[in-house]
Amino acid sequence: MLSEHGAKIAPSTYYEARSRKPSKRALRDADVSELIRAAREQRFVARFGARKMWLYLRRQGHEVARCTVERLMTANGWQGALRGKRVRTTIPDPRDARAADLVDRDFTATAPNQLWVADFTYVATWSGTVYVAFVFDVFSRMIVGWRAATSMTTELVLDTLEHATWSRRQQGIEDLTGLVHHNDAGSQYTSFAFTTRLLEADVDASVGSVGDAYDNALAESQIGIYKTELVRPEGPWRDVEHVEIETLHWVHWFNHERTHESVDDLTPIEVEAAHYAARNRLVPTG
Repeated sequence: MLSEHGAKIAPSTYYEARSRKPSKRALRDADVSELIRAAREQRFVARFGARKMWLYLRRQGHEVARCTVERLMTANGWQGALRGKRVRTTIPDPRDARAADLVDRDFTATAPNQLWVADFTYVATWSGTVYVAFVFDVFSRMIVGWRAATSMTTELVLDTLEHATWSRRQQGIEDLTGLVHHNDAGSQYTSFAFTTRLLEADVDASVGSVGDAYDNALAESQIGIYKTELVRPEGPWRDVEHVEIETLHWVHWFNHERTHESVDDLTPIEVEAAHYAARNRLVPTG
């Protein structure tokens, strides 16, 4: 066929090319592509971009270069989930007294239970809007408390705070003195009932400045992950019970399996375990 178009190719060259075995790179690409394809069949992992997928494969014991994962995901048309625009849910009440901003955009901590950040979002369901609130520990990025409800009231954020303090008690942490709880200026968080509960727990309240896009940036970023990895890909949602069940599964995965670039690509549970292990080694035994 080629010779008819003026391209002279020796028969030996044609048959050599026809019988040539795939190169080592081609075989390796096929193997890695299959690993990525299998990983993308896992719930939540399917939302990973190239960097997260590379880390996931390495944690599964597969030594593969990041550039290889990026190249193969591009070649196969695979991409991670894209975050959507955040919708404002918390609205300040000018009548409420607000605590000072103790964080001032510095979302850092040197140990667990130094700084918690809180916020909530909404999930549209067939039976109406469901609101889901979270409390995150800044040190490890762990979700220490969460709750879902059909209305965005003070009771929702109070229940979330109670869940967070209960979770820490389950780990043997009874004293939260010195902990800063930071949130935006939504009326649910500045209510008398909520601030009173913080005082009872010896927790210092911190409220971001009104109208500042970065006053609670870390909590908003974490909630963005929730919306990107669970809410948008797995709808439509039926009702509050449906949201609660699936959020429960996602929170467990988030705390125990999802790595975070901001904490050295470890999971929240690994970060806290490493912290307490190091602290215990420093405690005198005699």
